[in-house]
Amino acid sequence: MTAPIPTRAPVRVLLADDQRLVRESLSTLLGLLGGIDLVASASDGEEAVALALEHKPEVVLMDLRMPRMDGIAATETLHELLPEASVIALTTFADDESVLGALRAGARGYLTKDAGADDIRAAIFAVAAGEATLDPAVQHHVVAALAAGPEASSGGGGCADADLPDGLTPREAEVLELIAAGLSNAEIAERLFVSPTTVKSHINHLFAKAGLRDRAQAVGYAYRVGVAVPPQ
Repeated sequence: MTAPIPTRAPVRVLLADDQRLVRESLSTLLGLLGGIDLVASASDGEEAVALALEHKPEVVLMDLRMPRMDGIAATETLHELLPEASVIALTTFADDESVLGALRAGARGYLTKDAGADDIRAAIFAVAAGEATLDPAVQHHVVAALAAGPEASSGGGGCADADLPDGLTPREAEVLELIAAGLSNAEIAERLFVSPTTVKSHINHLFAKAGLRDRAQAVGYAYRVGVAVPPQ
């Protein structure tokens, strides 16, 4: 008698979207797709991180524009705390800031909300298998960033490979370097292709890690630990 071919367990998925109607519609859709187990739904980035740490999903479908913590900051946090969870940005927006910000934060996929059920299912299975997936509508953003050269695609920071102090992440060090250069939150957001909310989240995290109270202390700290070089 031939042994049955083993089948893969359903992919464990967490959904994060602040709009209740969208969240409920996507939950219903995911429940109808074979091979997918929706383990939790979140209404903002903070809840997404907390539920992901509790339920250990394989894939997180992450909206980007959410209150408290946006999807880019939540993606970066999950990339640090739960790297085995692959994030797919699922959003209305397909601009440079959203696309590049999500990918730099660690997202493995990017879909716009007009994607069909088959596209969403295929993307979930792809990232669960360790692959990356991009909606054709956003691929040109990545191609343009690569064509612009290393400085544009990395945001211009020089801290990614450094031995960073106080548990700072490379992106937090990059934000610190730009603070030391005198950039405002809005200017940092524009430079890094992220939202001002994401920049504020990075600043809060690095201030807490380094025990800093304000930007003046941050500048001195950046010079002291070598993240930035004082002007001559």
